Amino acid sequence: MAGTVKAVGWAARDPSGFLSPLKFARRATGERDVQFKRENEWGSAQYPLIPGHEIVGVVTEIGSNVQKFKVGDKVGVGCLVNSCRKCDQCARNLENYCPAPIFTYNSVLPDGSVTYGGYSDIMVADEDFIIRWPENFPMDKGAPLLCAGITTYSPLKNFGLDKPGLHIAVVGLGGLGHVAVKFAKAFGTKVTVISTSASKKKEAIEKLGADAFLISSEPAEMQAAAGTLDGIIDTVSAAHPVQPLFNLLKPDGKLIVVGAPEKPLEVPVFSLIMQRRTMAGSMIGGIKETQEMIDFAAKHNILPDVEMISMDYVNTAMERLAKADVKYRFVIDVANTLKAE
Repeated sequence: MAGTVKAVGWAARDPSGFLSPLKFARRATGERDVQFKRENEWGSAQYPLIPGHEIVGVVTEIGSNVQKFKVGDKVGVGCLVNSCRKCDQCARNLENYCPAPIFTYNSVLPDGSVTYGGYSDIMVADEDFIIRWPENFPMDKGAPLLCAGITTYSPLKNFGLDKPGLHIAVVGLGGLGHVAVKFAKAFGTKVTVISTSASKKKEAIEKLGADAFLISSEPAEMQAAAGTLDGIIDTVSAAHPVQPLFNLLKPDGKLIVVGAPEKPLEVPVFSLIMQRRTMAGSMIGGIKETQEMIDFAAKHNILPDVEMISMDYVNTAMERLAKADVKYRFVIDVANTLKAE
């Protein structure tokens, strides 16, 4: 199936980031590709840039060699659409740590074409990077799990912070943080939310089910909790001190960073050495683990808190995101609101 297929999306044409309608061409469905229509909804950039990396829909066409999916299946695509498939990481189902990953948008495919994301009516991706969507699991509310979900599920699992009875803290109660709380509670751990904002206490405890709440700017509160935590998932993407967080950890405690501050964090080395603590990072997850995460979320009814918006609201949504004016993720209803003009 050589050639291309016509598609409609919303694209940024320059560094301003303003999005507007664009007719473009995706690659036609290849032998091992799956094409699906949308059901809902970091660097140098190549323009036009069509973003979107938490994408769900229903299969409309499959390539001649596709074995895992059929037309009509519910599917999803996260942050990755390919990798080198030759390195040690790929062999271990860790495509997210491949030295040559191909991301869902603004990456270059082997044939030289640029990947376009999910702010469009159709999506085409290799079947090995497609996630099977569980039956009776909401696609609109569940879509953000393909990034926010795996970003928080993976460190909890891989650093052994998923054991019932452990005491885990989540720093930051935003798009990542609120999902981290839900997964940690589903694993059976005691969960404390740490925030700079006292106004989030009621939401954390009454709505999300957190067991405790700490205001990070209150020294007395933080001191009272010193040495009580087995692990911390730090979701904050703004510069912030980590010394107060280290003080909360038990010996052998782990601080896992999943937020990405623009400026480097200052690491107090003696706090690591003296109590044999660990500081590590984590970025999304491989395809196998992403499927595991979605299946776990469906089983335990873990869904992000979302606000549904239309495609033509996306620029306003971007402005609101910059002001943290959303609880907690926007989901774009592409299927019903995307127009070419």
